[in-house]
Amino acid sequence: MSKKLEGNGFWESSRIILPEHREGYLRLMKDRQRRGKPELDDQEVQLIEQALIESYNTRTAVTVTVFSPFDDTDMTGVVTSINTARREVKLVRGEDDFSWIKLEDIISVNTLITQYTAI
Repeated sequence: MSKKLEGNGFWESSRIILPEHREGYLRLMKDRQRRGKPELDDQEVQLIEQALIESYNTRTAVTVTVFSPFDDTDMTGVVTSINTARREVKLVRGEDDFSWIKLEDIISVNTLITQYTAI
């Protein structure tokens, strides 16, 4: 007799995966990789806000790390507007390229200090 009909071979040889099931399985695997937002203490939040205000006042560039459940995003630009009512900052990255970023989504800010050397 054929090996397909012995033991569990009958069910093993008739396995079918529908496209809807495959998409659902891949979506489930992606959701399992989701991570939680890190908790920032008050001192870290204060340092982030201070760096954003400094960028706004002096028009210096900063690198902002924005939280995402799957992968954090780094954006570099100058803070040109602070909306305290909506708790957002406007980060301008180019002449026509800007983003409104919620303060609650920012997990770190690094200031970019440009050093000039005299020739």
